[in-house]
Amino acid sequence: MTLSGATAVPELVATRGIAFKRQDPKGWRSVRFRSVAVRAEPGEAAVIDALRSGDERAFARLVDSHHLSLLRVARLYVRDRGVAEEVVQETWLAVLEGIDRFEARSTLKTWIYQILTNRAKTRAQREHRQLPFSALSDDEPEVDAARFRPIDDPKHPQQWAAPPRTWPHERLLARETVEQLRIALAQLPPAQQVIVGLRDIDGWSSDEVCAALEITPGNQRVLLHRARSRLRNALEDYFETP
Repeated sequence: MTLSGATAVPELVATRGIAFKRQDPKGWRSVRFRSVAVRAEPGEAAVIDALRSGDERAFARLVDSHHLSLLRVARLYVRDRGVAEEVVQETWLAVLEGIDRFEARSTLKTWIYQILTNRAKTRAQREHRQLPFSALSDDEPEVDAARFRPIDDPKHPQQWAAPPRTWPHERLLARETVEQLRIALAQLPPAQQVIVGLRDIDGWSSDEVCAALEITPGNQRVLLHRARSRLRNALEDYFETP
């Protein structure tokens, strides 16, 4: 595959400060370079065709759409951010080298994330790190037990004693609220950050997340519920603080 386009250096594509330059007819190597402007991603079939035809701007759009999320996923597996960056760059190189063999048995983004996950797992095994989704504790409470009625309540056993409140829409959209939510998101455990980011920020379906990260629907559901509960609790604390 040869990328061509409007960069000043022949056979070079760069985005987010990362460039992929042809080293020989069979391979690519990554170098640091400038970023290029990107636009909204077109349909997936068009993206695949563009990548196969060597459209560097299509590749730049793809990187811009997924690079940060890929980095968050890589950080689940490897301790060092620099190593995580290497895993992501290796993933993009694999995409360039393998796009002609992509058979569309999954979505393009699922295929990309599967490449990353497999490479990150290999790095994690080298570092003797536990895989992030291999074991989930079931005893972590998502909501304070004090908010529920006792099991022996004569009318409503184990139902809400203090149900979640509904907040005005304008308060939820306020800049200060968005900042509080961003802070709360950053404080989530890494696996929960990734799951809630893919589901609620990037708009992925449950099936897409499970396929991309190679986790069970049950694990995905638990992580998403815990993440959403923590974020809601953080907003409750913020709104109820005098």
